[in-house]
Amino acid sequence: MVKGSLLTPRSALVLLLGVLTGLGAGVLSGLAGVDAARCVLFGGAVFGAAVSFFDRLVADSDA
Repeated sequence: MVKGSLLTPRSALVLLLGVLTGLGAGVLSGLAGVDAARCVLFGGAVFGAAVSFFDRLVADSDA
């Protein structure tokens, strides 16, 4: 058994917000008529940018 959590709550929140933002970007680009491959690329790029953004935005408890 694992004796601790694999992610801190802050990390889980940052990744969740990144996934939701990337998913939203992919869905919106799909609704705009973009083909599926580009939707996945848009979603992945937005995920990376969103994780970086939310990592800086969400305050670290140690600071």
